[in-house]
Amino acid sequence: MSETAAHENLLGRYLKDRRTRLDAAAFGFGGSRRRTPGLRREEVAQRANISPTWYTWLEQGRGGAPSADVLDRIARALMLTDVEREHLFLIGLGRPPEVRYQAGEGVSPRLQRVLDALETSPAIIRTATWDVVAWNRAATIVLTDYAKLPPERRNILRLIFCEPHVRAAQYDWDSVARFVVAAFRADAARAGAVSHVAEFVDELCRLSPEFAALWRDNDVRTYGEGVKHLRHPVLGPIAFEYSAFAVDGRPDLGMVVYNPVTPEDAKRIRTVLAERVD
Repeated sequence: MSETAAHENLLGRYLKDRRTRLDAAAFGFGGSRRRTPGLRREEVAQRANISPTWYTWLEQGRGGAPSADVLDRIARALMLTDVEREHLFLIGLGRPPEVRYQAGEGVSPRLQRVLDALETSPAIIRTATWDVVAWNRAATIVLTDYAKLPPERRNILRLIFCEPHVRAAQYDWDSVARFVVAAFRADAARAGAVSHVAEFVDELCRLSPEFAALWRDNDVRTYGEGVKHLRHPVLGPIAFEYSAFAVDGRPDLGMVVYNPVTPEDAKRIRTVLAERVD
């Protein structure tokens, strides 16, 4: 293989690097003393249940592009992390793998501190299925006191469609409801969580004919950014610019931040926060 071809064989170089980092003894491969560290090519092929010749060709940059199934088996054989598996697909097929949804276990203390640093900007962390798993004090004042709700009721769609006080706070509930259903559908599909939310969707369809009608429309939207108006029982009419952010390394989570539109709105939130004793 020429020097240029070896440089371009990103897949082969990556596979070789990953297998040489593994401990052969940990996988039950012992025997004679090894001249090189890690697993041998035939051992990776055995673990991936593919032909040793085919795996050798992959490392040598021969035989064409592998299938997604082959890459998935190799990823498991090499004990790749999610980000390593994604990289394997990107260099092997030019695209990321299909999403495998995994429900998260909450947020890290560091991420919670990011929320807490936003004094007058309500901010939440939600899952791909729109369960709120973290929030700051401003969100408790402006949006919902999530701490007073059991975890199964901290879902944004459940609040919008099933809680009268949340519905009453929306200036244009019909538009808000249509937007959240379309954005929720897109998020669930993007995260590979369609089957995961099926039971929840069926429940909401039974509880809310309005949700059922919107769900049948099959609309999809991105959350993105925009302006949200609320009728707050304490703060009065108030407006926010909202932005949605991905959480790096946590595809199951997204952060939404609501910034007060005017300094006066921020001042009112700060006043209420100062008066409230947690």
